[in-house]
Amino acid sequence: MTTGTHPSRPLPLDGVRILSLEQYGAGPFGTSHLADLGAEVIKIEDPRAGGDVGRYVPPFAQGEDSLFFEGLNRGKKSISLDLTSPAGRAVFEQLVAVSHAVYSNMRGDVPAKIGITYDDLKHLNPAIVCCSLSGFGTSGPRHAEPGYDYIIQGLTGWMDVTGEPDGPPTKSGLSVVDWSTGFVAALALLAGLRAADRDGIGMDCDVSLYDTAVSMLSYPGVWHLNAGFEPARTRHSAHPSIVPFQAFQASDGWFIVGAAKEKFWVRVAEVVGRPDLATDPQFATMAARQVHSEQLVAILEQIFAGDTVAHWVQALRAAGVPTGEVNSVADALTDPHIHARGLIVEAEHPVYGTVKSLASPVRVGGTFAPARRAPQRGEHTRELLATLTGMDETALSDAAARGAFGPALTTTP
Repeated sequence: MTTGTHPSRPLPLDGVRILSLEQYGAGPFGTSHLADLGAEVIKIEDPRAGGDVGRYVPPFAQGEDSLFFEGLNRGKKSISLDLTSPAGRAVFEQLVAVSHAVYSNMRGDVPAKIGITYDDLKHLNPAIVCCSLSGFGTSGPRHAEPGYDYIIQGLTGWMDVTGEPDGPPTKSGLSVVDWSTGFVAALALLAGLRAADRDGIGMDCDVSLYDTAVSMLSYPGVWHLNAGFEPARTRHSAHPSIVPFQAFQASDGWFIVGAAKEKFWVRVAEVVGRPDLATDPQFATMAARQVHSEQLVAILEQIFAGDTVAHWVQALRAAGVPTGEVNSVADALTDPHIHARGLIVEAEHPVYGTVKSLASPVRVGGTFAPARRAPQRGEHTRELLATLTGMDETALSDAAARGAFGPALTTTP
């Protein structure tokens, strides 16, 4: 990946300032991509709670630094600010007046309670965009409930369709709902910013883990709503309707075959030395293969077990069939394609030295933000308040004495 920017072409979001009351996973994940696109993301960290709880997530944590936090907060700035203090609230409102968005991830009832909705802030800045990311949204019977990825995967049917048919309901090995909702929140915020730029009027954006997970039920959900389809767990992660499209076990591991088109199926049959399977009436069409899936999969399993993953992947790939190894995370992160795409970036950190992180997949134009570490808690308080609000040393000291920055920063913001 090329780092840095061309002097005549700023990053896409250069000049956009986002105040983010975020913590833990989904919220910081969403703004991390906005920061990589050039936005100035300012984390408002609550000194009463020690800042973002993600700073303390084990196992790789030292004091107020953790690799969990580092992976979700690259390129941001941090201000330590107590919004429950009148002095802290006054500072926050000064920042709202010179920002483009206020972004939060809290319970759905909290933004209204603490006064960070559009109606609460529009008198300070009519164009402010207020984006709330919560578990269940700001309305509905569950809006005041805490929501976490694992809970949402259970509630929305994801776990019921994941895992082996004879096994227990299973969550994804990654926090897919969290990360997807972070992307949705970033998309919603950008749409809000576009409208505010056009009309001069901001708005609320209401994004939730629950809404995102329900939406991602996608076509199986549509099948159920319109045809009564009952999604079910499939053996070896098989596609619900396309055969073969699943994991197969070779003599030394697992790999995936994806015959998503008829031409791919013909090529699979040739690679396994059974071209007759492609013309057999039981398997000649996608619909026929679905009806006779048990018979076909049994034949393929026996064949694939006879050689190695490398053999089959190489042969299938050479034939143009979608295929790939089932890698460990360690194997995945050494794939040459990762390095060719610049997906691992490095930054210097005062605690960890050189920290490697995973780059944003969002590619816009040919310029990229240089990799920057995550901020220390409150690291930019003095700098940003002096620059953005014009607070001099006397004003900063006065606000600190009145508790704006928390007990740990009563004299030095």
